[in-house]
Amino acid sequence: MDEDVLTTLKILIIGESGVGKSSLLLRFTDDTFDPELAATIEFLFFQGVDFKVKTISVDGNKAKLAIWDTAGQERFRTLTPSYYRGAQGVILVYDVTRRDTFVKLDNWLNELETYCTRNDIVNMLVGNKIDKENREVDRNEGLKFARKHSMLFIEASAKTCDGVQCAFEELVEKIIQTPGLWESENQNKGVKLSYKEEGHGGACGGYCSLL
Repeated sequence: MDEDVLTTLKILIIGESGVGKSSLLLRFTDDTFDPELAATIEFLFFQGVDFKVKTISVDGNKAKLAIWDTAGQERFRTLTPSYYRGAQGVILVYDVTRRDTFVKLDNWLNELETYCTRNDIVNMLVGNKIDKENREVDRNEGLKFARKHSMLFIEASAKTCDGVQCAFEELVEKIIQTPGLWESENQNKGVKLSYKEEGHGGACGGYCSLL
């Protein structure tokens, strides 16, 4: 049934506890949002990790995403090496209403650099919870940080769905445009890339920034 799938990609969602990682995942995979979903729900995941699979089509290419969401709690850091191993894409999330989650982004990037097994992994920075009024991190700050670290960037809201689909689609699009990230697993399958001439846009409506 997966004969038309170009590749299977391992995507990670990382960031401080309570930034909305689980909500972003549920919005993308199930198109649901639970306002009562608290950070404590993460403790219910098997060994601190939630795992979901979704197949999407980007520029005519189907990709099956294996998306990993960790609790982001210190007690689960023993899972870190295996969690990062073999990942092709990472979504790093902070809460625009909590500056401390933005300040700690450097720690997550250091961890990513330490444990990631690929040099050309694609990173997407997501400023979540833009539906809230008590913003502490300006969009330009997020954009500046993303550019400094050569990351894709978007602001989003798991509650209103703004930017969620776009974040995953842009990440996958960039990965597919970096054949070395996935082609070795498909060498014997005779796969062929399909590129659109129109360029970017699509579902994102120009909301995303490819850096």
